Amino acid sequence: MFGRTGVELPVGIAFGNGRVEAIQVDISTKIPGRVSEILAREGDLVQPGQIVARMDASQLQAQLLRAEADVANAQSQVAAEEAAIAQAKAQLTLAEEQVRRSATLLRKNAVSQELHDTRVSQRDVAVAVLKAAEATLVSRQRAVDAAQAGVQDIQTQIDDCVLKAPTFGRVLFRLAEPGEVLSAGGKVLTLVNLADVYLEIFLPSGQAHRLSIGSKARIKLDILDFALPGTVTFVSPESQFTPKQVETSSEREKLMFRVKIAVPAELVRNHIEQVKTGVRGVGYVRLDGEPMPEWPAFLNKLPPDVAALPSKKP
Repeated sequence: MFGRTGVELPVGIAFGNGRVEAIQVDISTKIPGRVSEILAREGDLVQPGQIVARMDASQLQAQLLRAEADVANAQSQVAAEEAAIAQAKAQLTLAEEQVRRSATLLRKNAVSQELHDTRVSQRDVAVAVLKAAEATLVSRQRAVDAAQAGVQDIQTQIDDCVLKAPTFGRVLFRLAEPGEVLSAGGKVLTLVNLADVYLEIFLPSGQAHRLSIGSKARIKLDILDFALPGTVTFVSPESQFTPKQVETSSEREKLMFRVKIAVPAELVRNHIEQVKTGVRGVGYVRLDGEPMPEWPAFLNKLPPDVAALPSKKP
C-alpha cells in the first residue's frame, strides 16, 4: 500500500485524507441585557477563565442593595423575636413560681381555690405565649434564609454578567458590540477550542475494526515538511456513506468509519501561532496486530520539540 507521497507503507499502517479541525465554542449571555464592553478581538488568544466581555449590571446592583436591605430587616425581626422569647420565658418562670406558692398556701387554706386557679391559668397562658414566640422565631429565621437566597440569586446574575472564556482558544468571530441589547442566550464571541485540535479521517470497516482508542498516529500536513505525532481519540461506532473527505469513487462504494487523531496539547501551545484549522493533510494510524509496524522514514521526521513532550514514544 502506498501513501499520498508515493512511498510504500508497511503492512499494518492505514491512512486517510482529512483536515485539521477544532471544536467551536460560543460564549453567550445567560440573562438578557445590554453589552457593556468586549475585551477580546477576533484573532486574540484567550486562556480558560479569562474575562472576555461584560454585560451591564447596574440594574442588578440596585436590586442587590434592596435584597441586602431585606436581609437586614429580616435579621432585625429575628433579634426582636429572640428578645420576645426571653421575655416570655421570664414571665413563665414567674407564673410557675406563683403557682407553686399558691399551691402551698392552698393546702394551708391561706388562699382561695379561685386565686390558685387564676394563677394556674396565667401559667398556662405563659406557656402558650412562649411556644407561639418560638414558632414565630422559626418563621423569622426562614424569612432570613429566603432573603439571603434572594441576595445569592441576584449575585449569581451579576456574576453571570461577566463572560469568561471556558477554554484555551482563539477568538474566531466577534458577534456583538458594546451597547447592543441581547436576549438570554445571545452570542457574543465564538472561540476555536485549541485545547482539542485534531485531524478527522475516514477508514473502511476492514481497517477501522483493528483500530483502538489510544493508538499512535502520525499527521502529515500539506504545508509542513515534517510529520506531527498524534493519538487516536475516537473511532465511530457507526459506519457512514460517502464522507466529504473521500475523493475516489472506489472509496465511496465502501462503508467508512470516522476516526479522530488528536494533536498533543503541548505541541499545539508550542506552535500556537502556526495552528490553523481547515488545513488539509493525511492521517496515518497503526492497526492492532503483530508485529507492530515501524513508521517509515518520512513519518519519523518530527518537530524538534517533540522530544520534550510528556509522551516518550509518540
